[in-house]
Amino acid sequence: MSSLSKLRVKIFADGADRTGMLEMYRNPVIRGFTTNPTLMRKAGVTDYPAFARDIVRAIPDRPISFEVLSDDLDEMERQSRVITQWGENVYVKIPVTTTLGESSVPVVRSLTRAGIKVNVTALLALDQVREVCAALAGGAPAFVSVFAGRVADTGRDPVPLMAAAMELLRPQPQIELIWASPRELLNVFQADAVGCHVITATHDVLAKLALIDKDLHEYSLDTVKMFREDAVKAGFTL
Repeated sequence: MSSLSKLRVKIFADGADRTGMLEMYRNPVIRGFTTNPTLMRKAGVTDYPAFARDIVRAIPDRPISFEVLSDDLDEMERQSRVITQWGENVYVKIPVTTTLGESSVPVVRSLTRAGIKVNVTALLALDQVREVCAALAGGAPAFVSVFAGRVADTGRDPVPLMAAAMELLRPQPQIELIWASPRELLNVFQADAVGCHVITATHDVLAKLALIDKDLHEYSLDTVKMFREDAVKAGFTL
């Protein structure tokens, strides 16, 4: 795991399963947490405020992001002021636009000037990063979450985009760039190489941390054994 110890990028766990989050909290490699409504629904969360307050009590000393639920800008701001009261380590996630494509930059600007820590989420384009950075300039500590994994899903290489985003953020040291929605463990090292402050990862990606620096011949043999064992278990014959 020598390569892991050399990483500068902070790894945040992305999820909403309480048991999994507390397991990750015990791992010193995990420096923070992010959630979203999709992950909470998948985890079976039914009472959002109760879930959030419980998690903040259990994890009081690492950043945790909770997202607003409204699609209305004024209501987003009201909900943000509720969410920020859940804990000193809480960042309020604000989607970069409404579902109609209306920019949330005015809300972001208002919140950061009020000293509220935000995590602006669902960015995929560099002009979005530029606009959000301008809104956050001189404000409270903030995250900007660029969904590099979704960029890659379109067939585009996200590395140049993330490198350019880092340059936009560089004059504002209170703003940290998150490489969001990674698809594979390699993305952790790509994020580190371009200087990203944070990378979020779901538990299936984090489980692969144990593979860092694994001998490739040993891994090859493990793969051969897996194929053989599955063939035997299936009872296949020729």
